[in-house]
Amino acid sequence: MRETVSLQSLRSVPELKYASSAENVARYRAIMRFFYQEYKRLRYWLRPEEIYAGIMAWGVLPDYTLEQCQADLEQLVEWGNLASRHDGGRSATVEEYLKKKMQYQLRPYSIEIERLLETLEKVTGYGGSLEPTLFDRIIQLLTDIRLKDGQFAPGEALELWNRLYESFVRLHENAADYMASLQTAKAEEMMVTEAFLVFKEKLTDYLQNFVQALQRSAYKIEGNLLQISGEVKDRFLERVADDELDKPRLEELPSRESLLAELNRGWENLRRWFIGDGVAPSELTMLERATKEAIARIVRCVIRIQERRRSGVSRRKELEYLAQWFYRLDDVNEAHRLAAYAFGLFPTRHLQGEDLRESDRADLSMWEESPNLRTLRSRSRKRIGRQGAEPVPDHGEKRRRTREAYLRRQEEERKLLEDMLRRGSFRISELGTVKAGVRLKLLEWISRCNTSPGHSFVTAEGVQIRMTNHGTEERAVLVCEDGELNMPDYHLTFALLASDAGMRDVWPDTAQEVAATGEGETG
Repeated sequence: MRETVSLQSLRSVPELKYASSAENVARYRAIMRFFYQEYKRLRYWLRPEEIYAGIMAWGVLPDYTLEQCQADLEQLVEWGNLASRHDGGRSATVEEYLKKKMQYQLRPYSIEIERLLETLEKVTGYGGSLEPTLFDRIIQLLTDIRLKDGQFAPGEALELWNRLYESFVRLHENAADYMASLQTAKAEEMMVTEAFLVFKEKLTDYLQNFVQALQRSAYKIEGNLLQISGEVKDRFLERVADDELDKPRLEELPSRESLLAELNRGWENLRRWFIGDGVAPSELTMLERATKEAIARIVRCVIRIQERRRSGVSRRKELEYLAQWFYRLDDVNEAHRLAAYAFGLFPTRHLQGEDLRESDRADLSMWEESPNLRTLRSRSRKRIGRQGAEPVPDHGEKRRRTREAYLRRQEEERKLLEDMLRRGSFRISELGTVKAGVRLKLLEWISRCNTSPGHSFVTAEGVQIRMTNHGTEERAVLVCEDGELNMPDYHLTFALLASDAGMRDVWPDTAQEVAATGEGETG
């Protein structure tokens, strides 16, 4: 339920002028502070002489006069900070009788303003605290509301609601303030000092105890809120509103509808904080996450401090002993285990380049593959002596090897196509054992047939490859030198579409065989 805002709540607040924008702000603040102190002593209506004497006793306004005090009181009455009435007491002199005497009292707005200002003067940081006992109190109060089922004695529902909402607000505000205090610059500075090591145990225990209490209580509170049905909640809030309206008040009472609307907003705030609204996570979940992140942050700071401590200590003897330990090992697997225990996981480094794998086996260990050599540049900032000009490297041998490898692959593909043309057509189940390169080429052809509209395509050499049983449910096992592949039993056909001259240029022997086969079939 979204809270509405009225024009009355958006009006200017003249009652705040005395605290900031007035010309004689010190005099007004002194008068209002004296009124507030007397208000806490249960003295409400004060005369100008009493106010003036009290202010002069502080010694903060040495040149202040009674006439100025009376003018300031009238100005505060005009701004709405004070209420005034005629003083009907007896006069001791003729001057007092002829002069109109007044008494003054704080208005409700001014009481709250002075209470706020007094609180602000005591603020030195975020403050706050994490109080696990508030969870237990909220669980007990929700259980009482659920079990009572609307059957409350006079005044009992209002007391339950006040204790419940007060505990909820106290839990939320104190936790938010405490978590904010851990994010301040002062906390950051403290977490990098040696003195933090003494404090960190107590702080982590404090946070861990709160998280454990939160985890224990979260499901109980959520369960109670879910078990309190809409009818039970409505009956409870109606009894709360009745108890609130039954209080004898001299000022104007709020309407029952507005009071119920305010109580429903408070209940929805409580429910959303613990359960959430279904769109975003609940505030309780976010508080738990923030507390865990604070604990992890504290641990990281402590680790950095300890590492800084150890950075000045020589570990030469330890490293020599570890090196001898490695030297005495005969099995590389034992050396791997020792490295894992001694150093743990190394941070990953991403090296860009071509990974030339010799096999596609998924179970092939990284230790069985040939290494890829990468040249790493030094990141040291030390000046390196002036070096002479380096000659341009000659990559002719590398280009020659690359060309030979490319021609070799082309020759293997040509021979494979030549063999397939002699076959004409085949099924996967008829191939027998094939090499890894043949398997990769077959899968490439099958993939191109599956993606083409007519389930066929023509190679650069003029060979048409067609799949005649696309979508078949028959299965076959393709046996390879490096494993077995279970796949559909596809039927592939091969036909040469080039001219006779083109065939003789590419595959002269194959062209003659295909031509002879064609003449035989024609005859």
